[in-house]
Amino acid sequence: MSEVTYSGNEVQLVVFKLGREEYGVSILQVQEIKRMTDITRVPHSPEYIKGVINLRGSVLPVIDLKKRLNLPPMDYTDDTRIIIVKVEDIIIGMIVDAVSEVTTIDQMSIEPPQTVVGGIAADYLTGVGKMEDRLLILLNVEAIIGIGQEVKAG
Repeated sequence: MSEVTYSGNEVQLVVFKLGREEYGVSILQVQEIKRMTDITRVPHSPEYIKGVINLRGSVLPVIDLKKRLNLPPMDYTDDTRIIIVKVEDIIIGMIVDAVSEVTTIDQMSIEPPQTVVGGIAADYLTGVGKMEDRLLILLNVEAIIGIGQEVKAG
């Protein structure tokens, strides 16, 4: 894989599924993709935090992305994956239904997020990418893991 992820106006994305919808996050934020593993529950943590995992000696929090985005739950399958993302100095795992591909999309094909897309608040989105016959919902990983919003009234 080349070191250049932006060629001209293109963005490389890791594409994954949550339910029937396809989502994308910048490949620059993704460290690795793991099969589902045992997750240790942490008492008194928010409901969307599934727990923690041991990744080569480091303890990482894992969030259930569906719960975080208020999407209907589904049972885990053989396709369920944990996407390990890094934002600033925070590393966290996100549980997704399946990882489908790595793709490149032109920035001109990305529309800014509307108020709500598929029931997800615009705070959690960076945009919607239009590809030939499908739409990709592009997630704002910083907002999802709570960077910059330490105090937020519920």
